Amino acid sequence: MAGVPGTASAIFSAVKDVGANVVMISQASSEHSVCFAVPEKEVKAVADVLESRFSQALSAGRLSQVLFKQPDNTLNSSQIAIILNCSILAAVGQRMASTPGVSATLFTALAKANINIRAIAQGCTEYNITVVVKREDCVRALRAVHSKIYLSRTIIAVGIVGPGLIGGTLLDQLKDQTVVLKEKFNIDLRVMGITGSRTMLLSESGIDLSRWRELLSLKGEMADMNKFVPHVRGNHFIPNTVMVDCTADSDIASYYYGWLHRGIHVVTPNKKANSGPLDQYLKLRALQRQSYTHYFYEATVGAGLPIISTLRGLFETGDKILRIEGIFSGTLSYIFNNFTGSRAFSQVVEEAKEAGYTEPDPRDDLSGTDVARKVIILARESGLKLELSDIPVQSLVPEPLRASASPEEFMQQLPQFDQEMATQRQVAEDAGEVLRYIGVVDIVNGKGTVELQRYSKEHPFAQLSGSDYIIAFTTERYAKQPLIVRGPGAGAEVTAGGVFCDILRLASYLGAPS
Repeated sequence: MAGVPGTASAIFSAVKDVGANVVMISQASSEHSVCFAVPEKEVKAVADVLESRFSQALSAGRLSQVLFKQPDNTLNSSQIAIILNCSILAAVGQRMASTPGVSATLFTALAKANINIRAIAQGCTEYNITVVVKREDCVRALRAVHSKIYLSRTIIAVGIVGPGLIGGTLLDQLKDQTVVLKEKFNIDLRVMGITGSRTMLLSESGIDLSRWRELLSLKGEMADMNKFVPHVRGNHFIPNTVMVDCTADSDIASYYYGWLHRGIHVVTPNKKANSGPLDQYLKLRALQRQSYTHYFYEATVGAGLPIISTLRGLFETGDKILRIEGIFSGTLSYIFNNFTGSRAFSQVVEEAKEAGYTEPDPRDDLSGTDVARKVIILARESGLKLELSDIPVQSLVPEPLRASASPEEFMQQLPQFDQEMATQRQVAEDAGEVLRYIGVVDIVNGKGTVELQRYSKEHPFAQLSGSDYIIAFTTERYAKQPLIVRGPGAGAEVTAGGVFCDILRLASYLGAPS
């Protein structure tokens, strides 16, 4: 069509002849094609008249034939490309004229809602921007744009996977803040589904969080992820969806890539995805970076502490990370903070277990695997391409007890090995030092380690109490004195709080006022 005079005139004259109404026109300056929209009931008449009017020009080569395929919703023709099942969304306003950023706001809102734009039109008066989207996306598109320009709340459909200790605490925190978020921050978080390993609860309008435990028990149905995810995402009146995985399940983590690919945001404290096979981790991060879909996992390393965000802030401001070293286990922090004087190691472990700091099987903590997962996450965030198997881990579980039949049997036999730990403690005390179980990411040498170390009593790692975490970042800027992040790093309240912060960060990215 480029350089062929009268083409547009002939097109719209033909459309007029069949009495069709053109509701939108879009043509690029290249003149290679003309795109316009008509009501769907008039499509066949318009297609027939255009094929008839331009048959000779196409046969003679004065116009190029169209080779156009759209699976499922397109009537293919050698001459006319017809895209069915579309809707038009228009932003109209007098104050749009000469106001920079209006178009950007519109397009960003649609992109963040994972909505593809098929055509665009804007007049020189700037009072109207019109876009064509899939019909199935039209309501979500409208809600997304309204949210972005504050005509309505930022509404997010939330699916909670794993209503256990952390997930249940998160749901209670959401319940307490729902009204405040709506009234002060214009954020409407609607929990559309809750699923455990056996039972799930679904709602069309949002679950009453003051009764979620009761409703899950009374109205719950058999858990089915193939039904759960489409339900949470299926409400077209809610433009954005987030899945919050509060489990420690590698099977649930395997869903992340598919969720992100479908435009579903992911928030999680689950370490399995980011510490799993390196190729899967790189694939997941690549997808997240190239899309408008967000993946937040601050709580995977420091629960409610800003470990990941601090590391990213250092990188993004041009600092060079040399070493990350810290106590990454609240359980082991508690144990070695209290392993003093003449107390037996097994006695302190029993105390930690009774206080709820350990896993049901304390070997899960004492093995160091959890610390190793956090080390590998930080190593990968720092640019090191390491596998979990590349991290040497010093296990605190005595070799003969690693195959104990049960946690109870393990705890009964652990006192037999108290002397070895008591000796290590005494050697450290004689040197004016304390024992600490730490993880290290050595970026300079490209490696990570998890081991029991000794530190002087003046060292920051020796000044902890309770189950506190402490992480030291040694960088080019912080070479003489490391940047230290310290605070509670274990417990359902702080972990759920960290997940909640990520959900609110997502809301701000999606248009909520900060």
